[in-house]
Amino acid sequence: MGSVLRSILNMTKTKMTGKELYEKLGRPKKVVAPMVDGSELAWRMISRKYGADLCYSPMLHSRLFATDDKYREKMFGPMDGDEKVDRPLIVQFCANDPEYLLQAAKHVEDRCDAVDLNLGCPQGIARKGHYGSFLMEDWDLISKLINNLHRNLNVPVTAKIRVYDDWEKSLNYAKMCLDAGAQFITVHGRTREMKGQKTGFANWKLVKYLRDNLPPDTVFLSNGNILYPEDIDRCIGEVGCDAVMSAEGNLYNPGIFWTESDDIEKRFPRIDRFVREYYEVVAQCEGLESKRCFKSHLFKSLRNFLSVHTDVRAEIAKLSRHSSSEEFEKVVQLVEETVAKIYKQENIQELDRVKVGELEDWGGRYWDVPYWRLQPYFRRVDGKDGKEVIQESMKRVMESDEPAKRQHVATTPRA
Repeated sequence: MGSVLRSILNMTKTKMTGKELYEKLGRPKKVVAPMVDGSELAWRMISRKYGADLCYSPMLHSRLFATDDKYREKMFGPMDGDEKVDRPLIVQFCANDPEYLLQAAKHVEDRCDAVDLNLGCPQGIARKGHYGSFLMEDWDLISKLINNLHRNLNVPVTAKIRVYDDWEKSLNYAKMCLDAGAQFITVHGRTREMKGQKTGFANWKLVKYLRDNLPPDTVFLSNGNILYPEDIDRCIGEVGCDAVMSAEGNLYNPGIFWTESDDIEKRFPRIDRFVREYYEVVAQCEGLESKRCFKSHLFKSLRNFLSVHTDVRAEIAKLSRHSSSEEFEKVVQLVEETVAKIYKQENIQELDRVKVGELEDWGGRYWDVPYWRLQPYFRRVDGKDGKEVIQESMKRVMESDEPAKRQHVATTPRA
């Protein structure tokens, strides 16, 4: 018997199912989404400190990762996937070629817990490169991509998808991914067109329909509509998912995953303390990726703060991955000094209160959080306040027809 055949047979005997992997990882509930320039090593590490119990890598380009040593070393350094500092970890790739995808995945299969296929990216670069959500018309290719990994990797394969407007088509799509070999499936309850100012609310009713009609042993993650820690259990209760994934919510406030207590310092961290803590993590990381992303993370997580303290924004803007430790330290100290002045106000105890709002029609609550604490960001759209946009979007979702009243297209699309 050849060595290749023996290894394949051995893999078949020992490869974990989705449920086995889920149990091995400790039944994670709070998951950092794969984010380009967002879920790199340092951000994964700081997110775990605030309650995340599973993280995905940024989306990696499979062809470049398979063929370009410099790209691979830059995007997945010595500490990435390290058992001591970076687990559990699922590594995500975008792809449109099964062999390049397999070659790329082979480089990381011993340094992660699973490999994920990106089927959700809605950006123009994904359209141009023919990957992500722009594979949604080519189910045959998607099946080959997943199945080739499933048959040839030592670790499980997972998939992250978006939905169609049609509920039944979305269900058949998810079933196809599972039939091809995906052990976890993450459903982002938005369509490909819902991005940027058109993002709107994810449709939990549709996501629940998929959860209810997929095999009961499917490990199912829901992505979308997580603004506050309370939304995690609310999503699990309403959708019936095993875990909740957050992307943008996590970027603006890693404390979104803190469900262990009502500690405001963990749920809505003070900006000065968080920036110091985050920088100390960045300083531990080898390579330049975590340093490169430091600036963009500060622009997001400090968004409200920087709109008031524009001098701090100007100093952050000067940073780059090549900045010295002294230059990074200067920015961190400036943030600390600025917040320290805020806390010298006589009425700071009153000003520093975090207040919870009334229960909204959509099932959650808004929180009134001081601008010097991390908090969610609500986009303004067409001149409307972000909260107004969310309320209108959620109203449309709540009033949407049940699947039985919708027009179904159950045929399998091909290229």
